[in-house]
Amino acid sequence: MHRSAKSSEPVANRLLAELTSQEYQRVRPHLEDFPLTFGEILYEPGQSIQHVYFPNNGIVSLISMVEERSTLEVGIVGNEGMVGISIFLGASDSLNRALVQGAGTAMRMTAQAFRKHIGYNGPLPDLLRHYTHSLLAQISQTAVCNRFHKVDARLARWLLMTHDRLGSDEFRLTQKFLSDMLGVRREGVTAAARSLLQARLVSYVRGHITVLNRAGLETAACKCYKIVKLEMRTKNPNKVAIR
Repeated sequence: MHRSAKSSEPVANRLLAELTSQEYQRVRPHLEDFPLTFGEILYEPGQSIQHVYFPNNGIVSLISMVEERSTLEVGIVGNEGMVGISIFLGASDSLNRALVQGAGTAMRMTAQAFRKHIGYNGPLPDLLRHYTHSLLAQISQTAVCNRFHKVDARLARWLLMTHDRLGSDEFRLTQKFLSDMLGVRREGVTAAARSLLQARLVSYVRGHITVLNRAGLETAACKCYKIVKLEMRTKNPNKVAIR
């Protein structure tokens, strides 16, 4: 059930929060609350996109698949963006698997309603163009990172990006999941994780990891983290705060 659209309603998704109050009131009736469940697949490659998602406090991984058992994470979407950007670009099918890696909630809209809203002469298309550029920058930088940087530095970068988007020091994580995300064998993930554990940057207990030293983790990460973080900052001089 939709909640009533009010100007005082808090907006957790930062992309939606960049909208003017007038534009937000236009899209709000077409948004519905949607739970993001850990491990849930929102799209598969080649699957028709029926909904787009604006995460509030969860995380969705964009995963490329070479074979059924060969996967690699190419991007992360949190409350700074939207899942289903292919619709904005004029496509109907997903290029990647969209997998919930951090439980939370999102605002969901049907692809049909979304197409109508991006057809209006309002601020939403401009925001989405900026976000698309930022997401492509993240994907391309991730490709470079996966090719040239050591696994422990890549792992630190990945943990920081997840930490930023979840807003919590503790989150669910397994070595198998990390192996799939980073595209390396479990032995490589184990060795990289051990170095972070020994430096007391993180702790790991029963499938849950806790960030203990954020500053130290930033030092351990490659420069790709700061490059992507800087690019993901949305700027809209016409923004009207929604309070």
